[in-house]
Amino acid sequence: MDLQLSGKRVLISGAERGTGAVIAATLAREGAAVALHGFSREKAEGEAARLREEALTAHGVSGDLLTDEGARQAYDEAVAVLGGLDILINNYGIADGKKWASAETSDWETSYNHNVLTAQRLSRLAMGPMKELGWGRILNLGTIGSTQPAAERPHYYAAKGAMAAMTVSLAKELGGTGVTVNLLSPGLIRTAEVEEWIARLAAKRGWGESWEEREREAVKLFGGNLTGRIATREEVADAAAFLCSPRAGAINAVNLRIDGGSVALVT
Repeated sequence: MDLQLSGKRVLISGAERGTGAVIAATLAREGAAVALHGFSREKAEGEAARLREEALTAHGVSGDLLTDEGARQAYDEAVAVLGGLDILINNYGIADGKKWASAETSDWETSYNHNVLTAQRLSRLAMGPMKELGWGRILNLGTIGSTQPAAERPHYYAAKGAMAAMTVSLAKELGGTGVTVNLLSPGLIRTAEVEEWIARLAAKRGWGESWEEREREAVKLFGGNLTGRIATREEVADAAAFLCSPRAGAINAVNLRIDGGSVALVT
């Protein structure tokens, strides 16, 4: 299937590493021109340079998204190098392991700024020009925890819950303009950090040596899912590419969970 992304101009926040970098690479390989945002210009440009080695169109941009001025810097740099913006992917966010007893009010405020206001700042900058263009995509990266939060990390899940509400509100604000706004919510993703964490658990619990054995036991331990495995970053990126494409024009205000069926609900 041709996703019709060739020539589309994309800004991805927090794309200097991890899932954001994989999303950027996926869209670039579909023909989009991508601006990879990072808080570190050096890291963002380094990741962009790796994509350019594949003859893809990629640029590194920077800006402190925790401030209005920094978000404006990142947005303006992206528009300057791309010549405009068709797609905004609010990938950036953080989480920590604090619990109700250890998360202070300041931790809740910090989590809200990192996980909600960073996306709000960029979305406000992008929405007007997209509306004038008559076409656009805004995609927010969430978590299945906005639907099924755990007891730990309450400040993180509360912030991601606010992002889910923000997504629907903005989709309604932009209704009928040609701009769609959706939420992509992964569960556990297979990253190097997750592999290392599961390896430590496997050593303690005697799960075996192969990744397949360890993955199966880890999925069981953390509530299970219908596929019996952990989603890859590439699967998250593929879903992001589709939601951002012209092919997904009828999908709006949706929370798409990439969790293997961990949250199996009729909604």
